Amino acid sequence: MHNRTDAPPAAPAPPAPHDPFVRVRGAREHNLRGVDVDVPRDALTVFTGVSGSGKSSLAFGTIYAEAQRRYFESVAPYARRLIHQVGAPKVGEITGLPPAVSLEQRRAAPNARSSVGTVTTLSNSLRMLFSRAGSYPPGAPRLDSDAFSPNTAAGACPSCHGIGRVHGTSEELLVPDPALSIREGAVAAWPGAWQGKNLRDVLDALGYDVDRPWRELAVKDREWILFTDEQPVVTVHPVREAGRIQRPYQGTYMSARRYVMHTFSDSKSATLRAKAERFLTSSPCPVCGGGRLRPEAMAVTFAGRTIAELSALPLTDLARTLTPAAADGAAEAEPRSETARVLGEDLVARIGTVTELGLGYLSLDRATPTLSNGELQRLRLATQLRSGLFGVVYVLDEPSAGLHPADTEALLVVLDRLKAAGNTVFIVEHHLDVVRHADWLVDVGPRAGVHGGRVLHSGPPQGLAEVAESATRRFLFDRTPPARGRAVREPSGWLRTGPVDRHNLRGLDVAFPLGVLTAVTGVSGSGKSTLAGVLTEELTGVERLVTVDQKPIGRTPRSNLATYTGLFDVVRKLFTATEEARERGYKAGRFSFNVTGGRCETCQGEGFVSVELLFLPSTYAPCPDCRGARYNPETLEVRLRGLTIAEVLDLTVESAAGFFADVPAAARSLGALLDVGLGYLRLGQPATELSGGEAQRIKLASELQRPRRAHTLYVLDEPTTGLHPADVEVLMRQLHGLADAGHTVIVVEHDMDVVATADWVVDLGPGGGDEGGRIVAAGPPADVARATGSRTAPYLARALGLTATGEAR
Repeated sequence: MHNRTDAPPAAPAPPAPHDPFVRVRGAREHNLRGVDVDVPRDALTVFTGVSGSGKSSLAFGTIYAEAQRRYFESVAPYARRLIHQVGAPKVGEITGLPPAVSLEQRRAAPNARSSVGTVTTLSNSLRMLFSRAGSYPPGAPRLDSDAFSPNTAAGACPSCHGIGRVHGTSEELLVPDPALSIREGAVAAWPGAWQGKNLRDVLDALGYDVDRPWRELAVKDREWILFTDEQPVVTVHPVREAGRIQRPYQGTYMSARRYVMHTFSDSKSATLRAKAERFLTSSPCPVCGGGRLRPEAMAVTFAGRTIAELSALPLTDLARTLTPAAADGAAEAEPRSETARVLGEDLVARIGTVTELGLGYLSLDRATPTLSNGELQRLRLATQLRSGLFGVVYVLDEPSAGLHPADTEALLVVLDRLKAAGNTVFIVEHHLDVVRHADWLVDVGPRAGVHGGRVLHSGPPQGLAEVAESATRRFLFDRTPPARGRAVREPSGWLRTGPVDRHNLRGLDVAFPLGVLTAVTGVSGSGKSTLAGVLTEELTGVERLVTVDQKPIGRTPRSNLATYTGLFDVVRKLFTATEEARERGYKAGRFSFNVTGGRCETCQGEGFVSVELLFLPSTYAPCPDCRGARYNPETLEVRLRGLTIAEVLDLTVESAAGFFADVPAAARSLGALLDVGLGYLRLGQPATELSGGEAQRIKLASELQRPRRAHTLYVLDEPTTGLHPADVEVLMRQLHGLADAGHTVIVVEHDMDVVATADWVVDLGPGGGDEGGRIVAAGPPADVARATGSRTAPYLARALGLTATGEAR
């Protein structure tokens, strides 16, 4: 027996402190080469590197993907089974990883019912305010908050179903030339090819005269042909054509209006919908007046306005209206209740977060399809700021995209608040002001694709100054103004547009110089993209217009770099000409993954199969049969200079340029892609893997490979979004080359280093929304940099190396 002592029991050991670092070991996702890196928690870390270097593969493809995988592992077995299909990130291990929230720039499918209010959930709070504290007509019952939503059966106007607008058409739109007969195509709204011929044949079988000029037909016949809701079925006897046997068939008639409305509302083809829209008129719903709600909801007011009127106000004005002091003189006869005060203050505080991020010009009813990717991401960021989460890793994809330098300063304040709340912030970013603001910098490179995938520096930003092979280093520490020493081009003429009345542009007259490079600047929402949108081929002085935007070159893995540029047609012809292909009788279609024959039928040539996730967007996993090769084994037996068609598609642009150096048609396409800095992309890289900036440069390369024709006007909306400063240099070299060749280049731009190299600047503002839409300054960059009242001027002056008095530093 042991003798007992009176000593107190030992205190339990203190819990081990959590690892202050997220430690990644052996990351091999995409082009990462077994990367080991430690990134601090509770800090703001920026991942930098040229486009395609692997920074997104590390931040999103590895760290965030692993956090997501762990979340799935903690839920139902069904979800775990899906994860095995989708696959885990290629990484040895990650330790010290908290739960993660991703704020990427990808948008969901366009939805007319999705708005700023629904994305931020601010609409929910406003509906609650009206339900609990609105002014109701005498004797009217209180309404539930759902009754104030146009997206519910309880609230939506029954006439327009909560859309606010009704679509209609007219005989003048459907039949623009009444001198034509139906057989000659009088009904312009009808489809072409067989479907249009079928409708004409059905009308003929119904006894209508399809060979008389439209204007000579009886009014009641014209009315029935265009507007009937009937859909009679008749037997059609097609006119015999030489060499073709055409049997009678049962044809169904559909009026022109019915066809146009059906196509506009249901067609999956954007082209068909756009064609149908030309034959439609859009007007406010006559029942709700565009308010989208039932009459009983529209009868309730707050601060003297309906919920539709408040939802249409810019957020800055909405906050002012909801603040009691601003309601003086409003239609309310009595002071606000305690409920109104509490709900109103909460709403104003939440609006404040959105306006802090430079989005005060947006209204709650602004539809999300009309927002830029950067605006959408910042709205989601504002929502996260109010969520109160802590201990979370936020992974952000270029939050500064689409931001004026003045708004970027506000963004940095918001990111600091996210960190101060006890969170870790990881940002994939190119904007140098954001990079300089970081606590920690992870620089990936040195170059793109196979020439990248290594971590060159992980530590405080100033440490990058010692890393000679970093492409980021020069731009971060060299402050030499980029425009110094460059002669300003003289315009060859002027392109005048206006007066423009669109969105917040009110009677705006603008003159753009021809034959030079012009930058359109201004804060977010000042009207830059709207102004760029009115530049059309109809304007005097525009011989040819090329608009290069950042929309995807395709929405599925079936669309890729090679198909978009036309390079794939050249490659397939080369394979068809091989001895093996000729012996087997293979035609060019055999080497296409879009048609039956040579493709793998399991994935139908996509190389991927879609995995449906019930609680998340669908994702893609490699095909289990062809393992992503896209073709069947027989097709892959044919080789061109030792490579299969799948291996050729797997070549990078850089490698392919050497492989096809002696094929002029291929070399021209590949050379154009190299010129815009896309040498690291694979020829078969699916469109779903390309960033907006990459898609824009592919479109530019497709244009550059064409033989130069007449004078061309090139319009680019924020071409440097998503580009590292080194890639911006490459892009701007091409754009300046176009201007040197006598073409006109107009760029909507926030990057002041780019604006500083322009020949002419048009600065819009001074603010966003209703406070913008005017020309604040126009002229050479040095003149605009001295303009008073311009929010762009001080930042442009800094980029030009000018002092506050306009003198060179």
